[in-house]
Amino acid sequence: MYDQVRQVDTEIADILEAELGRQRNQLEMIASENFTSRAVMETMGSTLTNKYAEGYPKKRYYGGCVHVDEAEMLAKRRAMALFGAERANVQPHSGSTANMTAYLAFLKPGDKILGLSLSHGGHLTHGHPVNFSGLLFDALHYEVSPDTETIDYDKLRTQALAERPKMLVGGASAYPRFWDYEKLRSIADEIDAILMFDMAHIAGLVAGGVHPSPVPFCDVVTSTTHKTLRGPRGGLVLSRKDKFKAINKMNFPGIQGGPLMHVVAAKAVCFQECMQGDFKLYAKSMVDNAKALGDALMERGFHLVSGGTDNHLLLVNVAGKGLTGKAMEELLEHVGITCNKNTVPFDKESPFVTSGVRLGTPALTTRGMGVEEMGRIAHIIDSAVQNQENQDKLDALRAEAEDLCQSFPLYPGMA
Repeated sequence: MYDQVRQVDTEIADILEAELGRQRNQLEMIASENFTSRAVMETMGSTLTNKYAEGYPKKRYYGGCVHVDEAEMLAKRRAMALFGAERANVQPHSGSTANMTAYLAFLKPGDKILGLSLSHGGHLTHGHPVNFSGLLFDALHYEVSPDTETIDYDKLRTQALAERPKMLVGGASAYPRFWDYEKLRSIADEIDAILMFDMAHIAGLVAGGVHPSPVPFCDVVTSTTHKTLRGPRGGLVLSRKDKFKAINKMNFPGIQGGPLMHVVAAKAVCFQECMQGDFKLYAKSMVDNAKALGDALMERGFHLVSGGTDNHLLLVNVAGKGLTGKAMEELLEHVGITCNKNTVPFDKESPFVTSGVRLGTPALTTRGMGVEEMGRIAHIIDSAVQNQENQDKLDALRAEAEDLCQSFPLYPGMA
């Protein structure tokens, strides 16, 4: 494995092999991470990485684009078919640049946007002051209800009517419940705002038919292509026909230069995989696993934000267990579980410490784990909390996690 790399750079070869080992031997529960297929990885490492292709198919600023044009047109057609969208731009390098494209296509610097607060489950690019979205725009935020820890759409409507943002932003990075797109559409129409939805986390669930789609209700829908879609790291913008010209112009030449054609082609492979029947089963399993894990944790006295989940992720407030999110992340890393600390609504800790952790099921489901394994993982998590000072017990729990990994091998056949 990595023979060509090792001939040139032994240090990087060692790092690649070590990372493969880490992915194989730890329970990957970061909700935004997944494992691509070998086909996606092979496309990512193909000769398409050599090709510049500024512009769009049949309208390039370079010659020799006949084959990358075919790849991009395939990706576009498949994205539109997969999500029932009128138009698709598959060039964004990431979800963040997809969001930047959507904002700048329809807004001027200083315009108001209204998105979900980062500390209540939103994303940096939904108007956080340290991010371009907060630096360029007058960013306002809505929050979840302190009683239900879910979005109060009546309160959101009142806020939107008072502030009248030019764009209403839906979507999240740590919100475990369904969204009411019809209510968002109604609010946006009432204030004559563009409705944008960032479905980066739930795109695979939407593609698999186990989560309602924002596409029929929104002017613009953005996404990543990794996470629950299980494709390459990259971005995607879907839109209505009448909004697409502005999006295309802003993506190129407004924000990006040459697209990454090896990634664009890998997106096409990803969309093809998502159209297969077994992907629907995979999407259902992600949700079933998240619900099973959530139920098992609640039985053990853990507090789940909103009381459960409708999707692939859980937001767990560990303050009641006497831990911070940072401490919990480090403890779980010690027993072979990778997750991330995460703020919870109305968090009293700083964003560098937090009171919660975010757990996700996409990567474990890709490995083939199911509801029974979620029960075992809940046991490992609970036992780690109960035995924080018992090194022998923690070592035994790590061995249990590694045994799970061995039972569901990642990339079998890769040396």
